[in-house]
Amino acid sequence: MAAPTAPRLSGTSLTLAYDQRVVATDLTVAIPDESFTVIIGPNACGKSTLLRALARMLKPRTGAVHLDGSVITSLPSKEVARRLGLLPQSSIVPDGITVADLVARGRYPHQRLMRQWSRADETAVAEAMRATDVAELADRIVDELSGGQRQRVWLAMALAQETPILLLDEPTTFLDISHQIEVLDLCADLHEAGRTMVAVLHDLNQACRYATHLIVMRDGAVVAQGDPGEIVTPELVREVFDLRCEIIQDPQSGTPLIVPESRRRVPARSA
Repeated sequence: MAAPTAPRLSGTSLTLAYDQRVVATDLTVAIPDESFTVIIGPNACGKSTLLRALARMLKPRTGAVHLDGSVITSLPSKEVARRLGLLPQSSIVPDGITVADLVARGRYPHQRLMRQWSRADETAVAEAMRATDVAELADRIVDELSGGQRQRVWLAMALAQETPILLLDEPTTFLDISHQIEVLDLCADLHEAGRTMVAVLHDLNQACRYATHLIVMRDGAVVAQGDPGEIVTPELVREVFDLRCEIIQDPQSGTPLIVPESRRRVPARSA
């Protein structure tokens, strides 16, 4: 029997810190290929820090992140950008830039000194804008768009990179519930088309509904990893979020649905 192949993206024995402040120690994670992996946990538990390390935006103090079998920090920046895309939590929009021009910036990793804009670039940008439903906004100034529209434009730029792995840091932040579902449905479509998706989310119910693989963190440590239907229990939610709850089956998706205990019990109906 052939030995199982290592996942394309993983981190081993990671110590992550900002200057003197250590955020996480001895973190080991493996991102299953072609999964929709969601990192979940309380505020300030290290979720976004882990994602930054996986994206090579933060160099581990100890341990290493591996991409396709190589230590990610040993690879040229453009090579990493051709394999791994990132949608950061806060994105700065250049003044006056149009949607089409911003999405086109996703093609930078594919540019060469002797090969600039090509038919392949044009096709990639058009496909990314079509997939995110922003083609009709091509000539609009990005700053003039709604929050949901801007988020889809940033996602289109990441898609234009044509990377097999896409990381998203809190892609639903500041969006209303309708736009949150719109963005997550789009991410699910991308996953089903064959991309490996890794996202940091705050909403545990959304994580359970969309994730095929869940990484649960608390206080800079990984508490649980696996299929949401197998690892999400009332005991885990209480341990991680300090929340008493009941878990039922989501009537729409069949995934775990966390129902917090009410401070007021509904009285039982008399016969």
